[in-house]
Amino acid sequence: MTPLVAIVGRPNVGKSTLFNRLIGERRAIVLDTPGVTRDRNYGDAVWARRDFMVVDTGGFEPKSEEGMVSSMRHQAMLAIEEAEVIIFVTDARDGLMEADREVADILRRGAHKVLVAVNKVDGKAQEPDAAEFYGMGIEAIFDVSAEHGRGVGRLLDAVVDLLPQVEEPDESAEGVTRFALLGRPNVGKSTLANRLLGDERMIVSNIPGTTRDAIDARLEVGDTEYLLIDTAGLRRKRGIKKKSSEGYSVVRTMRAMERCHVAVVLIDAEEGITEQDVRIIGLAVERGRALVIAVNKWDAIEKDEKTAERFNEQLALRLPFASWAPILYMSGLTGQRVHKLMDLVEHVRQSHVKRIATGPLNRWLELCVQRHQPPVIRNRRLKLYYATQARTAPPTIVVSCNDPEAIHFSYKRFLVNQFRQSFDIEGTPVRLVFKGKKDRFAEE
Repeated sequence: MTPLVAIVGRPNVGKSTLFNRLIGERRAIVLDTPGVTRDRNYGDAVWARRDFMVVDTGGFEPKSEEGMVSSMRHQAMLAIEEAEVIIFVTDARDGLMEADREVADILRRGAHKVLVAVNKVDGKAQEPDAAEFYGMGIEAIFDVSAEHGRGVGRLLDAVVDLLPQVEEPDESAEGVTRFALLGRPNVGKSTLANRLLGDERMIVSNIPGTTRDAIDARLEVGDTEYLLIDTAGLRRKRGIKKKSSEGYSVVRTMRAMERCHVAVVLIDAEEGITEQDVRIIGLAVERGRALVIAVNKWDAIEKDEKTAERFNEQLALRLPFASWAPILYMSGLTGQRVHKLMDLVEHVRQSHVKRIATGPLNRWLELCVQRHQPPVIRNRRLKLYYATQARTAPPTIVVSCNDPEAIHFSYKRFLVNQFRQSFDIEGTPVRLVFKGKKDRFAEE
């Protein structure tokens, strides 16, 4: 599992600025997917070839001055519970405040790996202002300027040194498919989990947020074993209550999404698809998870012969970036069509780990070029040489070409659509990575 780095501290000390700086240093290949937006409170970061997740706890708590110390104390306790490394952000201009001392005491008692980032040290003239923060009893003090990037590299070096070693599993070799039930609070995840398990394993309530943690359960369907992960619901920031563990339920849900192979995202048929549903599905796509969209509570709405058709149109309009995901209309409460869910989970997982030989891949690429010639960019025609599959889960195809920067999104979309048609890939993202290769026959 990817290590978690939590950022804690008082309001207005620059936590969000530092958070943006940390995830902005990402060195990995990023594939643009229209319609997918990152949440501002958590993100992936890479430094010195180490991957980790960064969480800005300030995004989960109110930023008012009222009850500030209590709010910070709660943030610190949650960070101690969840994170491998904690970055405690303070403000050099404000100096050491009583609220900083209280949180520092909590962090020290937690025996966690804590780094103090004394922010807003914009130059050597402000460096002496950081000295008083040694009085908190935490040795690792770093003077930084999150806004300008000063000292952030040294801070990241220290973060990476403290991260635990994580061996990345071979996704395609794992025998048990892990699928997570994801969605907004009170959308019926626990009811569906109980229906699948045939046991009242999960607490079911009409109170949103009843499930706080991700809960794992073994599930056998025929001769095939699965691991079901029931998760706490993702909720908009303004819906997260003060001093509630619901804020960090978001983090736990993100980690559950990270652990699963297949994301089953539940949508409430009575409410229709919401911005939060779009966001959750976007996060699953962004993380390369196989995807099933389950429209739950289908029994609770009045229907005519075109109800499903209208709902399909609504989904297609709101989810153009996940048009490849199968849709199941069901009811976890009554069991309507629930038996079809596991067939879909298995189906999309097989697409997720599908491996295609180099020969068929290059015939596919050749046919694509014949059907639609690559565009001419700066009086130079884009040339696609050959394709290989770099990995599975999700299928990742590396295409060698003469100018990777000349790949327009529309042509990339054409290639992906042709790939899905040629190899019958449903329910999984497909990633195309373009790698530069000099044309030996091109004139200098």
